[in-house]
Formats: sequence, C-alpha cells, structure tokens
Amino acid sequence: MPEFETLKFARSGPVISIVLARPEAANGMNATLTRELAEVAALCDDDTTKVVTLTGEGRFFCAGGDLKAVAAAASPGAYVNGMAEDLHRAMSTFARMDAVLITAVNGVAAGAGFPLAVSGDLVLAAESASFTMAYTKAGLSPDGGSSYLLPRLIGLRKTQELMITNRVLTSAEAAQWGLVTTVVPDAELPATLDTLATRTASGARNSNAAVKKLLLTAYAESFEDQVAREARLISECADSADGKEGVAAFLGKRRPEFA
Repeated sequence: MPEFETLKFARSGPVISIVLARPEAANGMNATLTRELAEVAALCDDDTTKVVTLTGEGRFFCAGGDLKAVAAAASPGAYVNGMAEDLHRAMSTFARMDAVLITAVNGVAAGAGFPLAVSGDLVLAAESASFTMAYTKAGLSPDGGSSYLLPRLIGLRKTQELMITNRVLTSAEAAQWGLVTTVVPDAELPATLDTLATRTASGARNSNAAVKKLLLTAYAESFEDQVAREARLISECADSADGKEGVAAFLGKRRPEFA
C-alpha cells in the first residue's frame, strides 16, 4: 500500500478508504495534501474499484486552505494556484471515475473543504457537522469547484448567500437544501459509512459508472444528445456480464451476484 504524509489510504477488495489526516491543522489543505489527494485519486481510477470513501480525522472534515502555509509562501498567489490545480485535478478524477464516491462529513467543512465534502455521489454528514464558504472573510474567492457544484445543487440565490455572507449551515440545513444525502448521529457515522460502502460495492459497477456519466452531462447536453447517450450506455450495460446477471437474477427472483 502506498504511504502518504497527509492522508490515510487503505483498500479492502473493491472499496478504497481515504482519510484526510492533518488533524492538528483541522485537515487544512497545504501543497502536500492537495498533491497527495490528486495522487490518491488517480489510484482510485482503475478497473477494480467500485467505491471510494472520503472522510476526515479528528473534529474537522476539512477547514479549507491552510492560511498559515499561504502566508508563509514566498508568492502566495503562486502557492494557492498550485494547490488549486492539484485539488481540481483530484476532484475531476473523483467525478469522472467509474467508482462511486461517498463522502462522510465528520465535522466542519469550510472553504475548499465545503465543495470537497458535497462532491460525493453520496454524502453522509454527522449531526455536528457544519458547512461554510468562508472565502470572502479572508479576502479570497471560491475554488474547489464551488461555482460549478453549488449552483447545480442548490441554485444561484442560495449559492450567492453562502459565498457572500459566509452563512454557516448546520448538517440538518445542508440536508434540507439538498447538499447532503443523509444526516446521522456522530457516533454512528463510521458504521453508517461502512454499511453504505459495502452495500454500494455489492452493486453493478457498470451501472453506477453509467449513472455518473449521465449526470455529469445532464445540464450540458440537448435532450436529443442526452437520450442518445442513455441509449448507448444502457445497451453497453445490457451486453455486460453484470447486465446479463442482473436480468437473469430479476427473472429468476433471486439476488444478483455482480462481479
């Protein structure tokens, strides 16, 4: 298993677990963490991984950029740009890989930690978790895909409110707004994550990958192009081993056994 300075990485069969591991710095992003996140994302983009889980160590999910590291840089702009490029490469890989990404927000998600937290295909949040942009408070502008993800998830007006006023959302409010899939008691978050990852990993990899591909283009394509993509992907699934097993299991009234 590869070793990282700022992350914990583990594989169990088709499931990869990633933990942001700078608890002494609220899991804040420095150049090392964003570079390692891009590296570990690349490891998840293979033919065997079905589920990737992402959470934080300690009381924070991720407090965003490590401003102490930014302030100490010879060129803050160049330092931030390098971090942003690595973070964006990681998030693009997570979005486009076939595996399902499940994020488990164990605490505060601020700054770039906010879009990273809600970028999961499924998002769990502890009851004590909270979400805030916090960029303009530090005289900065949003990154981490915030301006792409949030308007699509919650609309323009709510995104403007979050980015301009730095409103803090509780996990319950985040769920009501459509940013979070499920809120669970803090003590139950690890077990809930494990159960969801195991259940998702038992599904058909090609089917989940097709869902991700279709939803990535849902706002960008014409109706005709999108339904053509649907037809192509469902035909590919039907011809796959998992597709044949799924149909046979349905007709045989039994549980499917996907690869």
